Amino acid sequence: MISVGVIMALVILALVTQAGVLALQRAYPAQGRMIEVTGATLNVLDIGPRDAASPPIVMIHGASSNLETMQQPLGDRLASNHRVILIDRPGHGWSTRARERDSTPEIQSRMIEEALKKLGVGKAIFVVHSWAGALGARIALDDPERVAGLVMLAPVAYPWRGGVGWYNKVVTTPLIGPLLAYTITLPLGFVLTEPGARNVFLPQIMPGGFVENTATPLLLRPREFLANARDLVTLKAAVAEQAPRYGDIKAPTVVISGDTDDTVSTKIHSRPFAAAVPNAKLIVLPGVGHMVQYAAPDIVMREIDTMIGNIVHSTPAAVNRNAHL
Repeated sequence: MISVGVIMALVILALVTQAGVLALQRAYPAQGRMIEVTGATLNVLDIGPRDAASPPIVMIHGASSNLETMQQPLGDRLASNHRVILIDRPGHGWSTRARERDSTPEIQSRMIEEALKKLGVGKAIFVVHSWAGALGARIALDDPERVAGLVMLAPVAYPWRGGVGWYNKVVTTPLIGPLLAYTITLPLGFVLTEPGARNVFLPQIMPGGFVENTATPLLLRPREFLANARDLVTLKAAVAEQAPRYGDIKAPTVVISGDTDDTVSTKIHSRPFAAAVPNAKLIVLPGVGHMVQYAAPDIVMREIDTMIGNIVHSTPAAVNRNAHL
């Protein structure tokens, strides 16, 4: 039997967690607008000129993060000349989702496509990082008419050996997972968040103030922590299912990865993906780790601008129609 002392400790931790959630949400308020879609409410930040003579740029973040990890190194700079749409993935940041099992690229791609339709966005260039690499590939497969181009940054694309961290499996276990998420995750996470983020940047040095400036502590809220863990646990099977179809992707594609990425192996993911997609360009950056958009923002910007130039040059009428939707 569980002792009275243990029960009291759990109650106290649960109260601390709820107080922490309120504090975090005051410290990191939502930036965008909420768009209702089937199964979710998505937080979308729409910046830059609406009348730009180029396709909109849709930027989607990876795991354990939110739209601000794409906005700060790239989104704000791109918005000086282009319409940029940044999205908190379902269950992350200020986006919600009704069912925790809605964790796969297939389901989340449908939600994002519905939001873009409500925004009046036709063809767009998708810039995706890490976990969202599988999501970008899925959108290109399921809705090819929407994808003017695809820029994959350190993407997850294929199954890999091993798992995704024991704690993700524990947190997705019925009863035990929610109990942990609503008691110890937030207090413990305040200690572990910064070291964890620092490790993802290696061998680069994490920018000063990164955790605070990107609202990363929002991940410690129970509902987001559970959603993130579910996304990670179900991803391997999801990419195994969609990987055989990558040869069907017709959109111009650029894959940019670092050769020292210990989070998402370039050898397992980026190289075979670029080889499988007919119109793909692969750039492997020496000495660069997982956070490509921070390590080499100028290179990413150059490739996006080159892609836009090629698209505008080859299909100006279609792009101009899209710009006024």
